Amino acid sequence: MLIYKIFRRTEWDAFTAAGETAGAPVDLTDGYIHISTAAQVSGTAAKHFADEGDLVLVALDDAALGPDLRWEPSRGGALFPHLYRPLRLSDVVWDKSLPLGATGHIFPEGVI
Repeated sequence: MLIYKIFRRTEWDAFTAAGETAGAPVDLTDGYIHISTAAQVSGTAAKHFADEGDLVLVALDDAALGPDLRWEPSRGGALFPHLYRPLRLSDVVWDKSLPLGATGHIFPEGVI
């Protein structure tokens, strides 16, 4: 199953330059990389990136992330995927721009 991580453009650029990332500031604080399912990602965008338009949506294969991916309760008690290791560029299935439109973020077709 594909799961999703949202990056600010500067975070994405640093990730692609380094080949791996420990995540955004919130990920570093919490000790794991926050990821969302297709059903959760629009809520994540609205809650944490409401006014940000220069974003990158990254798709990851949950099975390929191995045992370092844990499903833990978060927003509203729903289980969210959390990655307890650096995210490697080789983990990325695809990446696409996530622009901000008049009514919210515009997700690539088929994601939500």
